[in-house]
Amino acid sequence: MKGKQTKLVIAIDGFSSCGKSTMAKDIAKIMSYIYVDTGAMYRAVTLYALRKNWINEDEVETPLLIDALNDIHISFQYNEENQTNVTFLNGENIETEIRQLEVSNNVSVIAAIGEVRRHLVKLQQEFGNDGGVVMDGRDIGTVVFPHADLKIFMTADPMIRAKRRYDELTAKGDSVTIEDILANVEKRDYIDQNREESPLTKAADAVVLDNSRLTPAEQTALVMEWIKEKKEEKDV
Repeated sequence: MKGKQTKLVIAIDGFSSCGKSTMAKDIAKIMSYIYVDTGAMYRAVTLYALRKNWINEDEVETPLLIDALNDIHISFQYNEENQTNVTFLNGENIETEIRQLEVSNNVSVIAAIGEVRRHLVKLQQEFGNDGGVVMDGRDIGTVVFPHADLKIFMTADPMIRAKRRYDELTAKGDSVTIEDILANVEKRDYIDQNREESPLTKAADAVVLDNSRLTPAEQTALVMEWIKEKKEEKDV
């Protein structure tokens, strides 16, 4: 006998600039699930540290940042007009600022700090207590939700990822070069995969989604097929 329809926990991990957040938002909207942008959470902490001048050439004033973690309040609000989540830091809309290259260049070193990760992971896990959540990041399927119903690991060619990021930033009027963006992508890949705390790895039971040659529509259709299969398994 079937009970009420099960709400899944969907974990999306993968490399930077693979479009994880865009896909997660789309899936959450289709499923009427909660979307949690974990990358924005780490970017918010990075911005906080940059504003305090606690980051200098990849060196972080870690003790000062750790002591301040309870003073860093991150929240999300849904923007009906743009149909996107907006990130707030201590009540301030920081959505545009956290997407700048300075934050991108420093977010991986902040995310590598164990105390920061454990603090944010605890917050992230609270969002998924009742299911019906889509969350993307670097360690969602391995650390945050190791028992997620569906785990997706996203990847794409580094140059393709750099070109996507370049197009996104230049469309906003930012002055950047493709060389700088590619260097940032490769640097973040290395740091994410080699940090001691929760390195980026594919969960053993994750399905790989290489979207180097997929259109957004093709990607969404594929993921929705995976979701359909998982729901059928759980609703039996």
